[in-house]
Amino acid sequence: MSDHYVYVLRCADDTLYTGYTTDVERRVAEHDAGEGAAYTRGRTPVELLHVERYDSRSAAMSREAAVKALSRAEKAALVGLATDG
Repeated sequence: MSDHYVYVLRCADDTLYTGYTTDVERRVAEHDAGEGAAYTRGRTPVELLHVERYDSRSAAMSREAAVKALSRAEKAALVGLATDG
């Protein structure tokens, strides 16, 4: 049984990207190389801000969807970023 992860990246344009993987280090390297999600291409380099581990793919995928549905301010709070105003 492998671990499943939800992660949040900060892109070079200061946007936040949320994803799912079974290998965080490899996936971040893929994003940085422009081989990750279409969203992160052209927004490199990326910085890993937050990781959560789950025992099942379904739990991780559910959490990924929940995090993606958060507002920018809610995501910033989740990953410990200060927000403006």
